[in-house]
Amino acid sequence: MRLFFASTSPFARKVRVCVRELGLGADIDEILINPWTDDTLRAINPLAKVPTLVTDEGQVLFESAVICDFLDETARNAGKTDRRLFPIAGPSRWHALQLQALADGIMAATGRLFADQQRPASERSDFVMNRQADAVISGIDALDRQIDTLNATLPGIGEIAVASALEYLAFRWPDEQQFPLPASLAAWRAEFGKRPAMVETRFYLPK
Repeated sequence: MRLFFASTSPFARKVRVCVRELGLGADIDEILINPWTDDTLRAINPLAKVPTLVTDEGQVLFESAVICDFLDETARNAGKTDRRLFPIAGPSRWHALQLQALADGIMAATGRLFADQQRPASERSDFVMNRQADAVISGIDALDRQIDTLNATLPGIGEIAVASALEYLAFRWPDEQQFPLPASLAAWRAEFGKRPAMVETRFYLPK
């Protein structure tokens, strides 16, 4: 399989963490690209977005939630692991999916806000920027209220998404002054960040 990713994409990082947590590293060729300029990506994904996964059968999958779900099933079917990142049914499933949705929303708002801040002042919209910032702040608060449900020892898709979102905030604003984390959430992020899958997939700016 081939996984197209960008080193600054939190959605791609979420997928790459799942790859490692599921023991699929040897089965997937990770291809670093620039999604803004790479014609190869546009040819296989009409949205020209990362992450994009091409299966061994040639099927093209995009959107991180879809890819992670596919990888979870693939790993189990291949006997790589008995672990499930996506619970099958019941309250635990909806909790995991809701955590992922919340984290994905934080990632999206973070990315849009950071991009807007790089534009000339005359091209910015204070309304849009404030809306994105409010989403990040509210999202952090919602995560902090659920801190007791976050498992750093045997994480599922919810925790992986949350960790990717929180480290993305720190990547974009290293001084962490704009969106300071509550102490409990910062401690959870630090502990989760020690996992090999997180260490191997750190964000970095392309050269």
